[in-house]
Amino acid sequence: MTNTIFIAGPCVIESAELLDTVAVKLVEINRRLGTDIIFKASFDKANRTSIHSFRGPGIDRGLQMLSDVKQKHGLRVLTDIHEAWQAEPVGQVCDVIQIPAFLCRQTDLLVAAARTGKTVNIKKAQFLSGRDMRWPLEKAREAGATEVWLTERGNMMGYGNLVVDFRNICDMLELVPTVIMDCTHSVQRPDTAGGKTGGDRRFVPSMALAAKAFGATGYFFEVHPTPDQGLSDAANMLELDKLEGLVEKLLKD
Repeated sequence: MTNTIFIAGPCVIESAELLDTVAVKLVEINRRLGTDIIFKASFDKANRTSIHSFRGPGIDRGLQMLSDVKQKHGLRVLTDIHEAWQAEPVGQVCDVIQIPAFLCRQTDLLVAAARTGKTVNIKKAQFLSGRDMRWPLEKAREAGATEVWLTERGNMMGYGNLVVDFRNICDMLELVPTVIMDCTHSVQRPDTAGGKTGGDRRFVPSMALAAKAFGATGYFFEVHPTPDQGLSDAANMLELDKLEGLVEKLLKD
């Protein structure tokens, strides 16, 4: 089993059928490549650009669907939280609790996630450097977190654009042993698609390979069998059938 961490799944829970389709593929990849891909999907996208955008099934139904994936397919699961009260119920189902980038300085959110005893994955804010992540990390650790991951996802460059400074990976590796590259959110063009986030998935493989060169120890991919029809982050999600080839390439020395 490889020590490299892989996280993959649809941006948002759209349906049980979608979750099953993705989960089956992840199980196949795990079997063929000796990986342990963690299944990711959000029960609520609380930071959509427009109030009219699809957000997901909500916490009760969403956690039940994630629990079904875990029991049916034997995959570890990850989801994100946006409010401190969500940490406890999410911790009863999920193996990893993710802190969204925009919220990584929210003390109560970090403390609540840490107190569940689950692994906490903190995404670096678009307005912070890698070195700045020592402070969110300190909050989580002092609240009792035993394992904390940090995730790079790019920085804002002017309006509606993200740029990745891969040196942030090296800086965060001085803080924690597990630094993950979010290869799909880093190709976003925020708020550039008429009330939705735009982006360009063509650059996802390059983001992953560049991160590998800088020492990343994990990779995050939002995937979908038909991403252009996805209900969130359609422009950025990787085609599901392209995931295995990219994972295989990242595992090569």
